[in-house]
Amino acid sequence: MNCIIIDDEKTARAIINRLCSTKEGLTVLNEFPNAIEAIKFLNQHQVDLIFLDIHMPSFNGFDFIQTLKNPPRIILTTSDPNFAIAAFEYECIVDYLIKPILPPRFEKAIRKATSSAIKQSTSGISDSQKSTIEDELYVNIDRRLIKIDMTSIYLIEAKGDYILIKTDNDNYIVHSTLKKVEEKLPPSLFLKVHRSYIINIKQIIDIEDNSVLIKKDVIPVSRSNKPELMRRLNLL
Repeated sequence: MNCIIIDDEKTARAIINRLCSTKEGLTVLNEFPNAIEAIKFLNQHQVDLIFLDIHMPSFNGFDFIQTLKNPPRIILTTSDPNFAIAAFEYECIVDYLIKPILPPRFEKAIRKATSSAIKQSTSGISDSQKSTIEDELYVNIDRRLIKIDMTSIYLIEAKGDYILIKTDNDNYIVHSTLKKVEEKLPPSLFLKVHRSYIINIKQIIDIEDNSVLIKKDVIPVSRSNKPELMRRLNLL
């Protein structure tokens, strides 16, 4: 896996470079003190991973990401924990490292980047295979990434700029959209039945007219989505 380092602090670049040297299969192609130089390099070279500082003169890390048409996987490196929620909005960002970066935390970030690469390489497999591989969903709650077993999710509801994820064990309110979470869910298990609801079709208890019962929740089913719901059911 080829990578580059972008950080205006020379010491920070040296530390990340040294950490990378301890990981077999991870090669640092170059390092840059600012985003502008990195953009010039990326116009001529392809990389798999970028270690990116957020706070840099004139052109910060988020500005840099927005210049990339097809960004590779990115690990943010910063002394500021206040951008974790903003970082979660970018699908290319696989982790958020707070300086000083310790080796165990660095190892975890590399595992996430590697796992992300594996998931991208399986984009052509069947839905049933995807549901086996991608059986976990991570959500950002109070700057913590919490793992949720997808099979435990029975309902997801849109609430303005947030979504409510209901599971067998707990409920989670996440700053995201229904469309974004729908892209993360295995279609063999989940179905959007209304503009505000996604349901786990394996946990349907009852269907009556234009609504379904899941646990104790009665969920409306839109007229346009009902045919797909009926097609997905194992009717006798």
